[in-house]
Amino acid sequence: QVQLVESGGGLVQAGGSLRLSCAASGRTFSSYAMGWFRQAPGKEHEFVAGINLSGSSTYYADSVKGRFTISRVNAKNTVYLEMNSLKPEDTAVYYCAADLYGRTTWGTPSSLYGMDYWGKGTLVTVSS
Repeated sequence: QVQLVESGGGLVQAGGSLRLSCAASGRTFSSYAMGWFRQAPGKEHEFVAGINLSGSSTYYADSVKGRFTISRVNAKNTVYLEMNSLKPEDTAVYYCAADLYGRTTWGTPSSLYGMDYWGKGTLVTVSS
């Protein structure tokens, strides 16, 4: 089993920055890929960013490319999402998720279905 706990959400003005963290426990962190997803009010979950086991490959939704950066520190069992130039449309609950078996096709609408474990989420609110 894997437990995931997100932190770092909050209220920020448009143009500002936040860094989300996701602490993992329960299995060897370096053995699985990680992703960030978000759900805005009244909308479906959507893919935000993904990262492979070693951190050598990253994937982004077009809506966040160039503004968000995903990274991981395997020694700390933690994945991060650095968010810059935030926009009101980035307002959402952000979830980290673990892909233990390599089933996720990053960047597709169905990518969330390949994730095996999810955190409870952290709320990001961007004011205009």
